[in-house]
Amino acid sequence: MISKITLNNVASYRTATSLITDKKVNLIYGLNGTGKSTLSYYFQSHENPEYSHCEIIGLDSESEILVYNQKFINEHFHESDDLKGIFTLSQKNAEAEKNIRVLSEKIKTLNLGKNDALKRFKANEEECEKLITDIKDEIWNIKQLYSGGDRVLEYCFDGLKRKENLYANIIGVTKQDESPSDTIAILKDEINAISGDDQKTLSEVSLITLDESEIVDSAIWARIIVGNQDSTLSETVKKLGNSDWINAGQKYLISDLDAVQDCPFCQSKSITKNFIEEIHKLFDKSYDDDIGELKRLQKSYNELPQNFEYIKSLPPIQAIEKNQEVLIQKFERLTAVFQSNARLIETKLNSPSTIIHLEKIGHLVDGLNLTINEINTYIRDFNIKILNKKETLNGIKVRFWKLMRWQYEKTISSYSDAIAVKEKEKISVSKEILTLDTDIQNENAKLLCEQKKTINISAAIGNIKNGLLDLGIDGFTIENHKDNLYRVMRPGDSKKAFTSLSEGEKMIISFLYFIELCAGKTSAEDLPKKKIVVIDDPISSLSHIYIFNIGQLIKKHFTSPKSAYEQVFVLTHSLYFFYELTFMSKEDRDSYQKLYRITKNDNGSTIIPMKYTEIQNDYQSYWQIIKDPDQSPALIANCMRNIIEYFFTFVEKYELSNVFQKSSLSETKYQAFYRYINRESHSFGHNLFDIKEFDYLAFKDAFCLVFEETGYGDHYKKMMK
Repeated sequence: MISKITLNNVASYRTATSLITDKKVNLIYGLNGTGKSTLSYYFQSHENPEYSHCEIIGLDSESEILVYNQKFINEHFHESDDLKGIFTLSQKNAEAEKNIRVLSEKIKTLNLGKNDALKRFKANEEECEKLITDIKDEIWNIKQLYSGGDRVLEYCFDGLKRKENLYANIIGVTKQDESPSDTIAILKDEINAISGDDQKTLSEVSLITLDESEIVDSAIWARIIVGNQDSTLSETVKKLGNSDWINAGQKYLISDLDAVQDCPFCQSKSITKNFIEEIHKLFDKSYDDDIGELKRLQKSYNELPQNFEYIKSLPPIQAIEKNQEVLIQKFERLTAVFQSNARLIETKLNSPSTIIHLEKIGHLVDGLNLTINEINTYIRDFNIKILNKKETLNGIKVRFWKLMRWQYEKTISSYSDAIAVKEKEKISVSKEILTLDTDIQNENAKLLCEQKKTINISAAIGNIKNGLLDLGIDGFTIENHKDNLYRVMRPGDSKKAFTSLSEGEKMIISFLYFIELCAGKTSAEDLPKKKIVVIDDPISSLSHIYIFNIGQLIKKHFTSPKSAYEQVFVLTHSLYFFYELTFMSKEDRDSYQKLYRITKNDNGSTIIPMKYTEIQNDYQSYWQIIKDPDQSPALIANCMRNIIEYFFTFVEKYELSNVFQKSSLSETKYQAFYRYINRESHSFGHNLFDIKEFDYLAFKDAFCLVFEETGYGDHYKKMMK
């Protein structure tokens, strides 16, 4: 069933306007030129590129749209003298007829199952789309987080400024087995390090080269240097263990003085020339050589820092800050050990008899060199990045998306699993639909075989003939021409008869043909489909005598709630005809029918819903018609009935059943009026259009009496002025 029709940018529909419905019967009223025909043409040719901006929602492949409009008349009657035969089922083959009913029900059940499966498929598809939309929104947070702010990572989103592209990109990244070592901070630091057009390469740090073994491994540090043992003082000095103190006191002695000198230590007259000689003998050349060696070693040792002091003056490199911190720590440790050794050497020099142990610094130098190598490795990589900046940035971009894939893996997996479940369900439902399609195709083939046993075109011809006779038309008829073709014929005339008909007669026979076409099919091989019927202004060229009949035919065949058609749309410019087709029962209107009005102004045509009570706005027009005796009897009589129904049913809520029992209205001359007003007794109204039965004055008098007998005589007089 069609649920929405939108017309836009075609003919008088300059902007989008929609007819929204959930009802089987849809009546559309509009004056000539408002756009009714455009709507009917759209129904007829909705796939035409001319209507590319228009839309029909709810029309499925199982439905067929049949349109009656001027184009239908032209195509079927003007362009060719031959009409396609309409195939209908006869009752000659009872067994085939029974099989057709069974197969039709089975096909109907299969189609219901298919429709249910299609709904489930669509629901799964919508759920999949929602899941994909949700995950795209989740992934889009990456851009929100990292493409703003300092904009360091902005280039990573080149070509990914749409949700679909961003989602496709991250899904295409291979999932990592282990957590990446990268962080956003690391990546930003690397980008910042190579950013800027004036960025230069870095120089590598020199390794430390020094050899301490000759100094540290010297045996002199463990030697007690005390002077010549042949001196008479050697035993005493050895016993006292104060050779360093005595050596230090030599500078206070005067070697070339023969007189006894004051002791430089106790200030007594005890230092003789002989004593001085023994002192000098104690500290001989070998002692001096040892002291000289100590001084040489000290000098060499103190020169070692020249090999590593440059470390403390290295410029800071942001990206290797941690390595530099380690380097400085190791440097400080090396410096501390060196200074400790230097102090020990100084102690040994001041106290040659002291035994010292120097700590080796080679392992510390090795540790420093290890860190320097790590720094140099970074510097070499950094220099390569500077020289190949584009490739470097691309590499960082790849690492960024690997990191994002890792961070969003749980989100992606969660949604992917849910989508996989829905996709699996879709596959299952697709197989179910395929099976149902196959079953429907097989059953349709069986139905076609049974249909061919009982189908013919004679019933349709008979129905059209009877319809013409019911309308009192006997000047032409329709006959089986040849094969499966019809032709409009005049009695005793083999020439083309359709072109000689009046416009009203053409409309009548074309409409009867359309009724049969809707009920049957133009090919014996056609399979049953749900039918949507569109009737566009069928009374536009009719004389008034036929208007009521056409209305009754439409109600009988198309707009009844029990009709076999899926949906019906009727368009008319006649408010009388529009009202004639509306359901009298409010319950039926609410359940099965919707009303619409097409209006047109400088902005174009618009379709708007219409309430049943709005028809009352044209109540005055019916009075104008009945005041004119030259109007069609059918039109006058129908307007009288409409006025009575308007006024007493809708306005005054008056019970009329007793009014017609009054003696004033029971006279014989008013019986025709009574029968006509009582719609239930003349569902087709054929005898109402016998001119002999219609007496304008009698109808007018009876009409007046209805108002007078109910106390509304003044209203009658007012409206008839």
